[in-house]
Amino acid sequence: MRASKHLKHEFIRGFLRGLSVVWPIISLLLVFMALLGLVVGQVEGWPVGDGLYFSFVTGLTIGYGDLVPKHALARFLAIVIGMSGIVMTGLIVAVGVHALRGVLEDEGTR
Repeated sequence: MRASKHLKHEFIRGFLRGLSVVWPIISLLLVFMALLGLVVGQVEGWPVGDGLYFSFVTGLTIGYGDLVPKHALARFLAIVIGMSGIVMTGLIVAVGVHALRGVLEDEGTR
């Protein structure tokens, strides 16, 4: 039991350390997605909150379908938002895998 707590603690430390390295990229992606969401909202005539909501629902690939862009430009930007979200998710997953690999390698050498 104590060993699993140690592994969890080491994983969280490694994960946070990795996030601190890629945080500038993730934050730029978040700002980029928010700006694109504002543009989509402007093109579609949505309130600011709806544009931001659409951006993050699309970027996280949830896609509820309650807000659907009708204009060609907004649809194109929705694709760009979705691809940006996939890149962001991939970065976070890569950091997690790297942290887990580091913990397991350290555990294997003990």
